[in-house]
Amino acid sequence: MSRPRKTVQSLEQRLQKIKDAGLALVPVRATVFEADETLAERIKKILYLLQTTPVKATRMTFLILYDIEDDKVRKEVAKYLKQKGCIRIQKSVFMASAEHLLYEQMYKDLHEVQQHYDNSDSIILVPFNTTDARSMKIIGKDVQVSTIINKPNTLFF
Repeated sequence: MSRPRKTVQSLEQRLQKIKDAGLALVPVRATVFEADETLAERIKKILYLLQTTPVKATRMTFLILYDIEDDKVRKEVAKYLKQKGCIRIQKSVFMASAEHLLYEQMYKDLHEVQQHYDNSDSIILVPFNTTDARSMKIIGKDVQVSTIINKPNTLFF
């Protein structure tokens, strides 16, 4: 006899399950960042988002930033963002390039998550254009953003 098919639950349904279990009331901060990818892999994906041309008028690039106390909710939000094609830049910062309709859908879904439980969390969606991204600077890891983002116009042999 085969196993019954697993039903796919929405983000809201998964969070309701967490809330019903009473787990959303005890916020615990995780201190370890579990990076799925290396910095080089993340930079490669970011560059792909910023350098793809031409860009449709309905397509937009944006950041999703969040400060969520509860580990389980934070994990579900991160999982949701990855499913939607977002790229993790830092612990609580994702970047995406998507159609405006997907941007609006993500806003609605994340807004429902925020309203779903008692919290003092925040989720911010920041649209920006790629020319602004080309002028960003990174402090920390030895990454030359201007060399990475701007297309080279000189070949070295």
